[in-house]
Amino acid sequence: MRQQLLIALAALAAVPLVLGVSAAMFQPSWSTVELQHIQSLSLANLPPLQPDLSNRVSDDPVAADLGKKLFFDTRLSANGKVSCAFCHQPDRQFQDGRPVVQGVAKGNRRTMPIAGSAFVPFLFWDGRKDSQWSQALGPIEDPAEHGADRMMAVRLVSTAYAPEYTSIFSPLPSVEGLPGHAMPGGANGLDAAWNTMTPVQQNDINRTYANLGKAIAAYERTIKPELTRFDGFASALAAGDQKRADNLLSESERNGLKLFLGKGNCVTCHNGPLFTDNAFHNIGLPGFDPARDRGRAASLAEVAADPFNCLGPFSDAKSTDCSELRFITASSPNLEGAFRSPSLRGVAQRAPYMHAGQFATLRELLVHYNKAPAAPFGHSELKALGLSEDQLDDIEAFLRTLDPASIPSNGRSS
Repeated sequence: MRQQLLIALAALAAVPLVLGVSAAMFQPSWSTVELQHIQSLSLANLPPLQPDLSNRVSDDPVAADLGKKLFFDTRLSANGKVSCAFCHQPDRQFQDGRPVVQGVAKGNRRTMPIAGSAFVPFLFWDGRKDSQWSQALGPIEDPAEHGADRMMAVRLVSTAYAPEYTSIFSPLPSVEGLPGHAMPGGANGLDAAWNTMTPVQQNDINRTYANLGKAIAAYERTIKPELTRFDGFASALAAGDQKRADNLLSESERNGLKLFLGKGNCVTCHNGPLFTDNAFHNIGLPGFDPARDRGRAASLAEVAADPFNCLGPFSDAKSTDCSELRFITASSPNLEGAFRSPSLRGVAQRAPYMHAGQFATLRELLVHYNKAPAAPFGHSELKALGLSEDQLDDIEAFLRTLDPASIPSNGRSS
């Protein structure tokens, strides 16, 4: 999927006119390169979502309906109060606004939003999962999130969702005589209970658990990024309608966009229609404890060994389909303390920021990029920008144009 986005961006950069843009688009205030960048960031240039070959029901509406029910089901938790939606709240861009996740206990990292995540090759801040369905399985068994286990999850599907499940996948395995709670590597006797089961029984439970994740992923694929004022601005430029473009973005917002594309160096990592390169970067974040969290460097072995990855026994893909996983970077010193670049769409509404909520406001985050302090662990990629306070004001103003918003027909922002 990342390769598709890169190909689309390369095609945009290879031609002087984008999307059949008329000559009227080229105004003195924007260079040809800037205009190409603006179009490459527009949601209109998001390529069609390709099927997830590791999930044969990824675009099955019946599976998505089951997945939605599971997404909101609090019974998939140890205390009966936590669902996927508990942290991925629909009215908060499917995140929770907390510095770190708070499920049945307090976690170590911030909840990430879901919209557009079907285009992301590696999920979580450290990329330890390589598909939406495998990602969905992780929090269910995480002691700080759902605090549940896969045997418990399969029992819930067997009692509450059997007809729907069997209509999509296959007959459910019998759970008669099996432990009520069990999972490999689990604490408090869960691993011991898992090892009382035969290999065939374990495989049946694992496959059912994987299918549960695939149904949730089918629902999550329907959660798309929303149009913003910036997208209306890009559309107006593409149509050669400078007046409408000027009505949609203020002078400060346009100045911020110029800085975003230029001196601010933001577009280097926050590019494409989703405003992210989906790569992992060390940016010298404060409050970083390498003993607890090494970022991407620690996740490489984890995603490679995951039985629920694209190459695993529960994937529907052929081994030749899994190019992202097959060609994953084996190791690199640059990945120490590196975390995934999040999408900037809707960013102004998602404080606090970064993987552990280190920055309370957008301004604090921008000041960090401007000063580029040394990394407490690993090597920071940032270089001091030397931007003025007014320039930081302009970049912040531009970032607020990425909030979801309707674009009225009169061309004025709501």
